[in-house]
Amino acid sequence: MAEFSLPRNSKPKGGRLFKASAGAKQVRLFKIYRYDPDLGENPRIDSYEIDMDSCGPMVLDALIKIKNEIDSTLSFRRSCREGICGSCAMNIDGKNGLACISACADVKGDIKLYPLPHLPMIKDLVPDLTNFYAQYAAIKPWLQARTPPPPDRERLQTKEEQEKVDRPSACILCACCSTSCPSYWWNSDRYLGPAALLAAYRWIVDSRDEAAGERLDQLEDPFRLYRCHTIMNCTEACPKDLNPAKAIAEIKQILAHRSL
Repeated sequence: MAEFSLPRNSKPKGGRLFKASAGAKQVRLFKIYRYDPDLGENPRIDSYEIDMDSCGPMVLDALIKIKNEIDSTLSFRRSCREGICGSCAMNIDGKNGLACISACADVKGDIKLYPLPHLPMIKDLVPDLTNFYAQYAAIKPWLQARTPPPPDRERLQTKEEQEKVDRPSACILCACCSTSCPSYWWNSDRYLGPAALLAAYRWIVDSRDEAAGERLDQLEDPFRLYRCHTIMNCTEACPKDLNPAKAIAEIKQILAHRSL
């Protein structure tokens, strides 16, 4: 069996322990990945004892409490707190998810927080999503129509046509799916990944879009599309209950029918 190990300078080491205040009764231990490139040191795992009696129920509530009251050096992204913006995506207890809608009570034992896996790191829980967003932009995620719109109304769809794009349009670009995919880990320079391919599918099946042929031509590549091996991690990781794996399979099916 093959064994893989992190490079020596990437292996996390033990860090600091921040004890809860005296008298705290409902204490949970948060073990958080810390990395500061300016220090030139290995990552470390800092531990924080949090009194849940004075903290909100979600993982993001605990992170904000740590940032505001215990350790202001901790870095993470957050915005909406409603599972809409995707900013607080991270690896929670070994699974990718959104900190704002992940309840501390759903995690047994110590709560371990790491950044989204297999991405370049900026600091602590903040990964570099430059390549992820570039891949999304590469599929041209906007309506492409050559026919002018009607002068007196919008471009209309039937209910059935709208339902085809309804769920794929709910993607919040949190990157939970792509960073849970082993194919994306090893080939992120060429494989577009589940999030970008889900967005591509959304426009391919949009009845108002007139560039489906060009979109399919751009995807018909051994790496961009076919590096997907239907592992299904992406669908399991999606916090919005979307199914990127099914969308990718349908793109493959469309291409197969087109070549007949």
